[in-house]
Amino acid sequence: MGGRTTLATTSAEETRKLGAALAELLVPGDVISLTGDLGAGKTCLVQGAARALGVEDPVGSPTFVLVREYRGDLPIHHLDVYRLDRLQEVLDLGFEDLLDPRGVMFIEWGDVIEPLLPESFLELAITADIDDDTRRLDLAAHGPEWARRWERLGKTLAPWEAA
Repeated sequence: MGGRTTLATTSAEETRKLGAALAELLVPGDVISLTGDLGAGKTCLVQGAARALGVEDPVGSPTFVLVREYRGDLPIHHLDVYRLDRLQEVLDLGFEDLLDPRGVMFIEWGDVIEPLLPESFLELAITADIDDDTRRLDLAAHGPEWARRWERLGKTLAPWEAA
């Protein structure tokens, strides 16, 4: 484990801005695991990151198509495993091929397939406040690659640190 921190956003657009800031640190081969209830803001975060990585196409939720691919500065694979029941179904999707060392992968409901994730990945657990648009984002760095980048990640995302 490389580190943990909690961030907060107060709107969907602010969650997109946080995603854009995170994108500045992403390198080929990175995997970002996103968890949180339906509507918590997982796709908003990916939209911001994708925009910052040069994706011009609209970024939507992959819930019903399971995998969306985008071309920008890096190839982006956006996977949603919410509707899958078994790890084998994820493998049948070509998961190992989607772990493209030249691109970045965002996995919604990534906790469900944690045994398949690489040694180093960034985990974001998003919790939505029922009464307003506030989102709490708990970040955890897994593995040596994210441990090395933890200090830089903290500085980049400092504007969103939760009080």
